[in-house]
Amino acid sequence: MDTARIAVVGAGVVGLSTAVCISKLVPRCSVTIISDKFTPDTTSDVAAGMLIPHTYPEAGDAGVHLVSGWQIFQSTPTEEVPFWADVVLGFRKMTEAELKKFPQYVFGQAFTTLKCECPAYLPWLEKRIKGSGGWTLTRRIEDLWELHPSFDIVVNCSGLGSRQLAGDSKIFPVRGQVLQVQAPWVEHFIRDGSGLTYIYPGTSHVTLGGTRQKGDWNLSPDAENSREILSRCCALEPSLHGACNIREKVGLRPYRPGVRLQTELLARDGQRLPVVHHYGHGSGGISVHWGTALEAARLVSECVHALRTPIPKSNL
Repeated sequence: MDTARIAVVGAGVVGLSTAVCISKLVPRCSVTIISDKFTPDTTSDVAAGMLIPHTYPEAGDAGVHLVSGWQIFQSTPTEEVPFWADVVLGFRKMTEAELKKFPQYVFGQAFTTLKCECPAYLPWLEKRIKGSGGWTLTRRIEDLWELHPSFDIVVNCSGLGSRQLAGDSKIFPVRGQVLQVQAPWVEHFIRDGSGLTYIYPGTSHVTLGGTRQKGDWNLSPDAENSREILSRCCALEPSLHGACNIREKVGLRPYRPGVRLQTELLARDGQRLPVVHHYGHGSGGISVHWGTALEAARLVSECVHALRTPIPKSNL
């Protein structure tokens, strides 16, 4: 086998980053990304995109930038210094003067982290993939086996689609609704320690959140959810009463007890199709996608090596 034909199913942040890693790390391969939805219509596009990756020179073009702010608590957390304190920049406890801005809260943390804006980040990833000779194909996949024999290896980054494509009943949606508003005067993020209420300023809008509705598949915005989100966020930042151009967005987080990152060999009528599963990141996909994408690429490399290794002939 000269060129390994690899299909990556899914065009969210997990699928695209996996395709980039495969194209860079797996020799003599062609990569095609197949999905029924591409940016700006993916779940990743709805995410606020707060994360802690390393910086790189292309950060501006990729929609990645630094943002500072506060995480606040109505009661002092058990761990006042979280495990990630030495990863973000300038982590410290909030001062009494800072906490006066939030009278219902008794403890807070201040730090600087990175924000990844997927409406810019996903096209940047697609550009990298196409620059490496990769392809994109808009198509709905009903069964991974339908990609055989056009492809030698399939990488399943379909998120919630894995309930059908992989028969995985462990993955389920956690519905998230957010508001995107124009409030350019908001320069610092504010996050309730529960993770339910947050204000994340970005380059083109401020994201207000949110909801965590387990098992809810509804992709239509709910007016009551929007009113509650705006009310909670205005309680933290009263100036948001003056926000304008409010847009409602909904995404379904692909939750699973743990990320599925493993190889499966599908077999049918004497034919075999190696599949690398890479899905189930929940709300943490943007934070960890590069690390898990590298591991997925390693698994793909193992599959390619196995396909290129001749099977010894029997002497009998």
